[in-house]
Parts: sequence; structure tokens; C-alpha cells
Amino acid sequence: MVKDPVCGMNVDPPKAAAHSQHNGQTYYFCSQGCKQKFDQNPAQFEGK
Repeated sequence: MVKDPVCGMNVDPPKAAAHSQHNGQTYYFCSQGCKQKFDQNPAQFEGK
């Protein structure tokens, strides 16, 4: 399990609703809404 950097929810990567790449790292999201927030300003969520 990994943590959605936007909302903090635990996400199982193979079952994640969405994912994004940023600075060579893959981030997984519980929903498309969290992915969209991340994609607008990834630096805000980097390292979370």
C-alpha cells in the first residue's frame, strides 16, 4: 500500500484509480480528482 499524496488515503497501486509521474517517481491516487489536484501543482505534494 502507498499513500495518496493529496488526501492521505492508503492506495493499492494495482487497484489505484489513477497515477502520475513526477521527477522520476510514480504517485498513485484514490480518485481522478486527487490526480487532477496533484497534476496542477505536483511540487506542493512532492515527498508526501
